[in-house]
Amino acid sequence: MTDPLLLGQRVLAILEHGQRDATYKLATLMALIEHSLENLPAHADDPLAVPIPELAHRVLALYWHQVRPFEGQVLAQRRTGSRTRIIDATKALRDAARVGGGRMSLELAMVRAPAAYAAAIDRIALALIKQPLPRLQKLPGDAVSDPFLYDDSFLGENVSRSTVRAHGDAIVLRPGVAAALARLAGLLKPALEIMWVEDVRRMNKFLDADVPDVAGHLFGRERTALAAIRAPYKDVFGPHCFYCGTHLPPDNPIDHVLPWSLVGIDGLANLVLACRRCNGDKSNALPATPFVDRALADERLSALDDIAKVLQWPTQRERVVAAARGIYRGQPPGVPTWAGYRRSERLDISFPSWWISPN
Repeated sequence: MTDPLLLGQRVLAILEHGQRDATYKLATLMALIEHSLENLPAHADDPLAVPIPELAHRVLALYWHQVRPFEGQVLAQRRTGSRTRIIDATKALRDAARVGGGRMSLELAMVRAPAAYAAAIDRIALALIKQPLPRLQKLPGDAVSDPFLYDDSFLGENVSRSTVRAHGDAIVLRPGVAAALARLAGLLKPALEIMWVEDVRRMNKFLDADVPDVAGHLFGRERTALAAIRAPYKDVFGPHCFYCGTHLPPDNPIDHVLPWSLVGIDGLANLVLACRRCNGDKSNALPATPFVDRALADERLSALDDIAKVLQWPTQRERVVAAARGIYRGQPPGVPTWAGYRRSERLDISFPSWWISPN
């Protein structure tokens, strides 16, 4: 069985000591962690196929808002001379969908410009095949990689898309790796974000210590965009905190049921109205499963479908369900969960419908 701690140490060692000319390795690893969480195998020791186009979509989603101007400039994500295929593909889709500098969701852009989206996925998939995927497991000075995560022998700079399609257009995480990445998500993702911010600061000389909230720009912690759902939610569900039921003021927070720090899902199925007390106390904690049961209840999700049509905002119900399953199945027995203001309870899975894997 793969030891999650040892695997995490190996991953961080490669990232810390290996060459990082761009942020693409970090994005690729984040995408692999997200895929593992949301597609957790039925058994911890099972391998997991990761379709490269799906991986490309997750990488695109990570850069989708990052390519907007920050302090009047588009942040460089690579050192001078490095190729910018992923960033260029992301910008091309934003241009085709007429996003401008706004925060249109990637899902809406996909509807507006389907051909441009397909082209972006193909370009990003090719970029992943040629650089980050074959380099993610290689230490500096080594002639070949150490494929402890997946077989990368058919990937590389001179490989064509047709060659990769002959391998199922996917990489396969080795037995136990997906479960280990899912278990480590809460530790690895914050570490990767710190590295990402440090790299971007190095690559953009104007980002000195006085420049505010680079991390917020890179990782979407600007919550103002979520305000659009406040009024429709209050109309449908009432002006009450999802967690404690207290009556809400006009400017109450919007909370991510599954913590944003663990899975950055902004779909309506993962968003609820909250009071400031519960929102601040819950923070990045994992909620007790009864809250997840309520968030994923059929009647609530049905109501969200109507809101989604009006706002053109995706519910992402399947992704939230998959992420919930992966997160909770990856937790050690008895881990504390947030059960309300200043209350916690040990994790107890009573086999709700979302717990059962479709596989």
